[in-house]
Amino acid sequence: MRVEYINPFVESALGVLKEVLGTDVKRGELYLKPSSMAIRGVAALVGLAGDVEGRVIFDMDQKTALYVVSAMNGEDFSALDDMAKATIQELANMITAQAVTKLHGLGFRFDLTPPALFTGDNMEVSSNLGKGIEALSVPMQLGAGGADGTLEINVVIRERA
Repeated sequence: MRVEYINPFVESALGVLKEVLGTDVKRGELYLKPSSMAIRGVAALVGLAGDVEGRVIFDMDQKTALYVVSAMNGEDFSALDDMAKATIQELANMITAQAVTKLHGLGFRFDLTPPALFTGDNMEVSSNLGKGIEALSVPMQLGAGGADGTLEINVVIRERA
């Protein structure tokens, strides 16, 4: 996978998260991990199809998800109810749409699926994109000093032959 695919997602995530959370967001170091991965408890998955195929997963633990949902809605949430789940999906939409707009400007053409939300313990997301395909992952520390959690962006993209 070409690294230039992930930069628009990272830039979009930084901008959107800072805006909707109203707090500092710090980007961690990019690293590779297997495309089949355990999720932290709450994950929004957006599929990509067109010139490329793959997916983007916005992955966080439940405490971080509730922090994000509370900040975005301006009220405290203590459970992942329907409104909270819709908010996480909307966050994934906002970040992904902005990133895809940037990628379209660079000449890449592909479409998005609506975000699917996965919640639960001991879950794994698998990929059928072929052997040797890895996810590029970037952790985002949310809040002052990262006390409010980490949202990890995992991008798995394969160019169509």
